[in-house]
Amino acid sequence: MGNGAKAQQKRERNAKEAKKGPTSQKAANAAQMNIICTICRQSFFVTTKAPDLQQHADSKHSKQLKDCFPTFAA
Repeated sequence: MGNGAKAQQKRERNAKEAKKGPTSQKAANAAQMNIICTICRQSFFVTTKAPDLQQHADSKHSKQLKDCFPTFAA
């Protein structure tokens, strides 16, 4: 088995992996955005902490956290 056979095997392996198609993080990110402001409908990642949500409520709407995110549990 020479170098030509190894190169051909590598080409075949790479072609098989290329058929799988590109993977995207977009769908996974969309699934994680389930905290939604009830006023402006802006979505936030599920891992967003209360101080960041409070900052949104203060700066965008001049309201309290519970007004914008009534379902958020700290």
